[in-house]
Amino acid sequence: MEKSASELIDEKIATLGDWRGQTLNKMRQLIKEADPEVVEEWKWMGTPVWSHDGIICTGESYKSTVKLTFLKGASLQDPTKLFNSSLDGNARRAIDIHEGEQIDADAFKALIRAAIALNMSGAKTKAKPKPRQAKSSNA
Repeated sequence: MEKSASELIDEKIATLGDWRGQTLNKMRQLIKEADPEVVEEWKWMGTPVWSHDGIICTGESYKSTVKLTFLKGASLQDPTKLFNSSLDGNARRAIDIHEGEQIDADAFKALIRAAIALNMSGAKTKAKPKPRQAKSSNA
């Protein structure tokens, strides 16, 4: 039987076993607090993903960083300046967390809620593709 995305994320956190696992777990809890209906997914060969009407963010772990990448981060207001990575991109923004750093929980949850609101607004306003029209032949 295949494991659920949530079980795979649990395993990833346990496997990290250090501050990175603790940090990823803490951020996961904040995401769930901000949105109890969040969907956990497992994509791209082992990346935790949190979604609600589209991807909110991914959670990656590196040797010295836990990175939370918001796919539509460039479109979000970030009054407390949580985004500190991928600042030059047209769409994404990321939060890099290093060992010993603390993230403002309320500001982070507000960012999660803003990302969800953006996803939901986009889902409702997507233009329907225009039907293809046959080319007329003037033969």
